[in-house]
Amino acid sequence: MPPIASSAAVAARMSRQASRNTAQELAVRRLLHRGGLRYRIHVPVPGMPRRTMDIAFGRVRIAVFLDGCFWHGCPDHATKPRANAAWWRDKLNRNIERDRETTDHLASAGWTVLRFWEHEAPEDIACRIAAEVRTRRPEKH
Repeated sequence: MPPIASSAAVAARMSRQASRNTAQELAVRRLLHRGGLRYRIHVPVPGMPRRTMDIAFGRVRIAVFLDGCFWHGCPDHATKPRANAAWWRDKLNRNIERDRETTDHLASAGWTVLRFWEHEAPEDIACRIAAEVRTRRPEKH
């Protein structure tokens, strides 16, 4: 059971947090599409209920995750809430462990997993994804 928010302002802010179609996701997807790449979004991770890839290139088995610094424990930008500190520490540690499990599961199934932080520039992310897709695509004759 989640703890009660430390204030009404905190409750309102957390309820507005987007988990899909964030500004960064939209920017990266726009750049990929503009570059001629086609992909699927919010694709379920095979064999792992309630887990989805943010962007997936199914034919070449590339899974892309765009992780928020707070929710996924960015080593540079993660913060540690003071209110309900123990609950948040456990919650965020579970998120980090779930990310590891998902990455390991996909990698063992032959997928290339690309993870990016929300503070990374969409242009850089799109370039790295496009380069990986190009290396995995079969040659056209």
